Amino acid sequence: MRAGGEQPQPSAKPAQHEGAHPGPRVYIAVALWLALATAAEVALYYLDMPHGLFIGVLLFFMIIKFTMVVAYFMHLKFDAKIFRRFMVTGIVLAVIVYMIVLTTFGLFR
Repeated sequence: MRAGGEQPQPSAKPAQHEGAHPGPRVYIAVALWLALATAAEVALYYLDMPHGLFIGVLLFFMIIKFTMVVAYFMHLKFDAKIFRRFMVTGIVLAVIVYMIVLTTFGLFR
């Protein structure tokens, strides 16, 4: 309590970051793009293409989908840059480990 018995009033101003988030329409659009990318990945399986190209295209889709999920559904597009750096580091490490495993098992032949 303040001097004189008055209660502190809550601030009428919303937090600065609340207005930065998109509405439901953006989330639905992102979900549709993710569904289309997944459908394209499944369709790639039925195409006759070199194995290395197949893996490269799937890696491309994986990075695009990861970026969209992290940016919108995990709200990193609207958060501090340090969190983005953590996620970028994570995806880079994941791709490196994936390439090491593919190379170890000889899947690039």
